[in-house]
Amino acid sequence: MSFPRRTGWTGVPSGRGLGLLLCVLLPVCATASCSRPLSLNQNFSITSQPRPGQPWCEIQGQVNGNKFLYYVCGSKQVIHTGPYGMKMKNTAFWETQMETLEDLGEEFRKKLLDIKAEFVTKSGDSLTMQGSLICERGADGHTRGSWKFAFNGQLTHLFDPENRKWTVVPPGGQQFRGTLDNDRELNKLLVRTANGDCKRWLQHVWEHWDEMQETTVPPATRQGTAPGKATAIGPCTWIFPLLLSCAVMMGILVGDH
Repeated sequence: MSFPRRTGWTGVPSGRGLGLLLCVLLPVCATASCSRPLSLNQNFSITSQPRPGQPWCEIQGQVNGNKFLYYVCGSKQVIHTGPYGMKMKNTAFWETQMETLEDLGEEFRKKLLDIKAEFVTKSGDSLTMQGSLICERGADGHTRGSWKFAFNGQLTHLFDPENRKWTVVPPGGQQFRGTLDNDRELNKLLVRTANGDCKRWLQHVWEHWDEMQETTVPPATRQGTAPGKATAIGPCTWIFPLLLSCAVMMGILVGDH
């Protein structure tokens, strides 16, 4: 018995079909790589009664969890730490942001002293306040900011600046309910900083990501690369050549057809 010969799709794409498939899939992969997540944190620590030699306000910056910046309120001097910090030290951008961070530290201190006077009965007890400004760039390229606060290391409040919504986190937040979440002036400051300043800072990091990667990629991975260039691929640098190649390929395929 003989079987009829099947025609049509065989499971193996032709050269032309494979070319079309690559031109469809590769830009998608390129876009996903270009839109990799990125986060920037500015972490504040405010102390109501610092010990001798202890600063009342400290600020630590992090990029994707890696420390890059340290600042003591009132010092007027930024200390760059880690590989990311050493690379960004060459730019004057972060020096201009200290005024904003300093203002935040001052406002947090005023708020902390008011809270201590109301909630801490023993005058000798110290109260610390931790605040974290978080800016994140998601895989979809959208950037959003948020805040979280803690007292004496216990998380108490979350703040969404886009919706201007506070969340009191139990059990620690119950004691401090109404201290932060009912302050309209503080709300305005947090919204302005998260939706304005922080997003600009994150955009600056994004634009200089290639340069930062050059200093953070281990030397072993740089073998065979040009001097001063790392093997890490920065945001979107390879998409244009890829699309150009696909355009040429499509032109050839159309011409052959």
